[in-house]
Amino acid sequence: MAASTPDVVVVTTTHDTEDKARALAVTAVRARLAACAQIHPVRSVYWWDGEVREGAEWRVDLKTRAELAARLAAFLAEEHDYDTPEIIAVPVVAGSADYLAWVAAETTGPGRHTP
Repeated sequence: MAASTPDVVVVTTTHDTEDKARALAVTAVRARLAACAQIHPVRSVYWWDGEVREGAEWRVDLKTRAELAARLAAFLAEEHDYDTPEIIAVPVVAGSADYLAWVAAETTGPGRHTP
């Protein structure tokens, strides 16, 4: 494991269908705003319009360089159809040096989206 690194973050959002989550992930990776994304089914419980609600969602975890987090967040907000989408970023505090280098390389190349 590499030592603590603030250079890579995981940006998370959710969507109400697997197809929408997958499309968002593919678009972000193609734009090189993320090196990769994982899509997971989750069950969410949350306050909305004054009441507690519950429902199935699809969580998307996108790995990117910390310096791209704001651009990725803006991209997700633009592409999302929720009124208030979850868009959070958490730092990667440790990871394999090879994987972290791969994330950096895959988010630096040609075709990177610049909103």
